[in-house]
Amino acid sequence: MSPPWLVVTTVGTAEQARTLARAMVERRLAACAQITAIESCYRWQGQVHQESEFRLLFKTRAELYADLEAAIRAAHPYELPAIHAVPTERAYAPYAEWVEASTQPEPGAD
Repeated sequence: MSPPWLVVTTVGTAEQARTLARAMVERRLAACAQITAIESCYRWQGQVHQESEFRLLFKTRAELYADLEAAIRAAHPYELPAIHAVPTERAYAPYAEWVEASTQPEPGAD
């Protein structure tokens, strides 16, 4: 078993973050998602913006990254969402096993 991957994106509101987090966990594309309020400064369409956002940190398996990314893109409110995947080198084994089990297809599902 390989260590979990951490997948990060940002959205503009807490409600968008909660909706996206719940959808990815319900679909078993992520074992969990953490939501953190942040402030971002970025350049977009020739202007510098500084505003509040919410960061989502998903825990998943490497083999689910493409499906998770596609699902995030399909549900994301931004025209150009930031989606970053960070493979972890090590993880506490029982936790890695939980991520693995939580992202398997539901028993009895086709």
